[in-house]
Amino acid sequence: MNLSVKNAEHLQKQIKVVKISKMGEKPVKRNILHVDMDAFYASVERVDRPELAGKPVIVGGGGNRSVVSAASYEARDYGVHSAMPIFKARQLCPDGIYLPVRMQRYKQVSRQIMKILMRYSPLVEQASVDEAYLDITGTANLLGCPKTVAKKIKRNILKKTGLTCSVGIAPNKFLAKIASDLQKPSGLVIIAENEVQKFMRLLPAKKIPGVGAKTLNILQTYGIRTASDILNFSEKFWTDRFGKAGKDFFDHAGGIDHSPVLSGSEPKSFSAEKTFSHDVGDITELKKYLFDQVERVGRELRKRKYMGRTITLKIKFADFKIITRSRTLQVSTFTTGTIFETASSLLDELGINRKIRLVGVGVSNLTRGVRQLALFTDKKDEKQARLDQTIDRIRDAFGKEIIRRGPL
Repeated sequence: MNLSVKNAEHLQKQIKVVKISKMGEKPVKRNILHVDMDAFYASVERVDRPELAGKPVIVGGGGNRSVVSAASYEARDYGVHSAMPIFKARQLCPDGIYLPVRMQRYKQVSRQIMKILMRYSPLVEQASVDEAYLDITGTANLLGCPKTVAKKIKRNILKKTGLTCSVGIAPNKFLAKIASDLQKPSGLVIIAENEVQKFMRLLPAKKIPGVGAKTLNILQTYGIRTASDILNFSEKFWTDRFGKAGKDFFDHAGGIDHSPVLSGSEPKSFSAEKTFSHDVGDITELKKYLFDQVERVGRELRKRKYMGRTITLKIKFADFKIITRSRTLQVSTFTTGTIFETASSLLDELGINRKIRLVGVGVSNLTRGVRQLALFTDKKDEKQARLDQTIDRIRDAFGKEIIRRGPL
């Protein structure tokens, strides 16, 4: 179809509106949404069990030694929060309803939510099982203003899942995430571009994502109370203290974040960990727990068609001190045997003589689409890969308990 000169000129003008010119044109104002589900795990449990409505619900692992994964807002009124040890939560909220984690159910609901979000933008970045970013820049003529879009999303998620969410709208991802947390539950907060500097002057430094108790203590020693106080020191000042992260820290203090919304972004790692019902001091027993976590990670790698080069061991001692150790292999792997041998070697090198509360393993430095056995140059690796894939198929058909193997 041929365009008339008039139509062609109109189309060219439209193109100029939505692109960032290399000649110094003013960039398009971005509209980023951060959708964050409210007390997601606990809320899913209450949807599945309506009799729990209005009661303090705490979701976590079994036993008093595990930690809280999610707490309803009624439980939070007692001071319970995520990552708190279950035994402490029980002290604060003895009449709470304590439930185990049902991750498969939460993932199922999460997929429903992500499908809803994809109706409003092709640029949806899932940040976790219960949160995502959307870039709706330039969609106003089709979908309405950002506030209208946010309200539609909230209504559709509630109708489909029975769950509420909070939405933050801002010119970038960093600010949108902060905004979504300001009026929970079921909040909707907009930070307009011309209000960013005023917002940062009023924002407490502890509200900046990534600022934990230790970082907050450091900031307070420099007299920093609000985000904009960080700008009283140079970028170099912060990079000297925090390395590369110091630049992002400095930019964020000024409300600056150029990171794009990445649709279908690849995972950076796969990991699993186990908190024990009792502190473990015996290395043989510890390796049995470690092997179980390695099996989980290896199976997920193979299922998702990934391989990784860097193996990381995580240990939490009885006094809650955490250490990690990593090793990067010459060749990527997805085999349970190689991952276990590497993690086990890292454990041996630590020479631990203290009680341990948790063990975990992770695989990072990932590549994808390389499941072909021909890539294994070592016969041992090839044999392990065939064994792993056979066990995976048997478990897929008959359940994971149908076949078990001892540590390698």
